Amino acid sequence: MRLEIVCQNRVGIMRDILEVFVEFRINVVRAEAGGDKGSAIYLYMPSMLNMQLQSVRTRLEKISGVQKIRRINLIPSERRHYELDILLQSLDLPVLSVDIDGRVVAANAATGRVLSLRVDEVSGVSLSKRVKNLDLDTLLPRLESRLNGVRVEIRGDAYLADINPIYMEDKLSGKEPAGAVITLHPVESIGAQIYSLQKHEDFGFEALQIQAPKMLATIREAKRMAPLDAPLLIQGETGTGKEMLARACHMSSPRGRSAFMVLNCASLPDNLAETELFGYAPSAFEGARKEGKLGLLDLASGGSIFLDEVGEMSPHLQVKLLRFLQDGSFRRVGSEDEIQVDVRVICSTQKDLAELCEQNLFREDLFHRLNVLTLVIPPLRSCKEGIIDLANHFINRACTQIGTSNRVLSDDAKLVLNQYHWPGNVRQLENLLYQAVSICEEVIEADHIRLPALNNSNTQPLDLSGHWGDIIARIEQQILASLYPDFPSSRLLAKRLGVSHTTIANKLRSYRIGQ
Repeated sequence: MRLEIVCQNRVGIMRDILEVFVEFRINVVRAEAGGDKGSAIYLYMPSMLNMQLQSVRTRLEKISGVQKIRRINLIPSERRHYELDILLQSLDLPVLSVDIDGRVVAANAATGRVLSLRVDEVSGVSLSKRVKNLDLDTLLPRLESRLNGVRVEIRGDAYLADINPIYMEDKLSGKEPAGAVITLHPVESIGAQIYSLQKHEDFGFEALQIQAPKMLATIREAKRMAPLDAPLLIQGETGTGKEMLARACHMSSPRGRSAFMVLNCASLPDNLAETELFGYAPSAFEGARKEGKLGLLDLASGGSIFLDEVGEMSPHLQVKLLRFLQDGSFRRVGSEDEIQVDVRVICSTQKDLAELCEQNLFREDLFHRLNVLTLVIPPLRSCKEGIIDLANHFINRACTQIGTSNRVLSDDAKLVLNQYHWPGNVRQLENLLYQAVSICEEVIEADHIRLPALNNSNTQPLDLSGHWGDIIARIEQQILASLYPDFPSSRLLAKRLGVSHTTIANKLRSYRIGQ
């Protein structure tokens, strides 16, 4: 159990408080002062029982200067430890600190992968013995400033090391070297830049480049919804830019300066998705960290969380998310403590959630909670008016990334882009144009845009065998199978073909399409 005791900052008050726990024979593992001008004391008592709290509270309230007592989830030093650990572990680059003897003190998971060790095995390892061309015994005692781009070799792979010295302040001798923080940058193929300088693009609405009436209408709606604090549901096919639109809404809201955390509900197993979203208590399960883990909801406090493909969320997680949307509270895995955070929920889906509710695959009450504000991103095939401008934007960006001169589209290439139905939407367009820029000379011709569906000129002859019903069924099946990838639900397909939802649902089931 952890307590926050708001009190006066007077001499001896810490002693008076601790004496109460001595009277009740409760061991205080950690005690620290904090708050404004030291106006609070934080205590951690792992062996204290809930039934003891009221008696202890009554005794503490009698102490002169004690103003308020409440239970908390983490004391300040624990929270700082968790946040720094999460920050360190979230870095893709290997980052580690070493002492003056060159032995590892702390490291992230990426460092463990590079050294072929588990994270808990890295501490204490002599880095000079694991890394070629890096003599820390000689370097660290005389290193006075940051050293960038030291080429080293680890298990046959080349890296560039940035070494930032650490000093301890000593009143008698001044600064004393104490070690260093080292960041390792992988050296990619021959001729690659020493550092891969990525362009930090604006993630606001101006980053949405499609200048087409339907998309512009969606952006106008999004700008009106962005400042609101209600849940937001973004619907659209794969590759339409749902996360980009969610990020733009976040940045244009009052929460724009706070965190924007992302969880892909379709990419993680149920138990892992739960711990990522809600975190877990200390030693909640076998293999868990003894100090526990903060979830994305903790880290997004004051900001927004984006739940990508929420239609893939398991029934168990749907219940916990519904509870959070109702009262803003949740419990970490393995904990009974209620945690309150202020987070806006933004979700996306390429599935028809109403149809999933009819099939009992998604909770109807959760759907109504999420469906307060709704945006529908049109597919690229509905925005053909802006496809050439968008293509030129992607071509310019690809030229910058590759480091080549500007490329232009031929008239035939423009015709191909306008005629294709783009099942992968904006993401597919960007990837294909990157490939086209990399293989063309100066002009992007039609054959540089490698679209198998258009480049295959072989047409299958119509199968006229059997009776009228057999022929019609085969043609009907081909139509539905061809359109289903672009309209992946019976409702969307029924709207496209202008027939009833029930008719399409029955035919999809009969032909076993989409199952």
